[in-house]
Amino acid sequence: MSLYQLQKFLYHVNRDAAQRERYRRDPAAFIKNYELTEAEARAVLEVDARALYALGVHSLLLRPFTLLHKVSNEDYAKALKGLE
Repeated sequence: MSLYQLQKFLYHVNRDAAQRERYRRDPAAFIKNYELTEAEARAVLEVDARALYALGVHSLLLRPFTLLHKVSNEDYAKALKGLE
């Protein structure tokens, strides 16, 4: 598992407008800049909050990423509780 790379990716997308725009243009190409496992890459591309949380992503990095993808508060809370 490459939790550091996964959280680094999220930090860059959340905090750097230029990198966020590159991510938005082509997420699959952008994530290749990070050493992610197949499961991590799939969770990112599917915006699977439950999987990302289970992989160890800190909620302070996860929530801004899910907001970027318009995940509602209700759906986010359900995902973290494993109810989705």
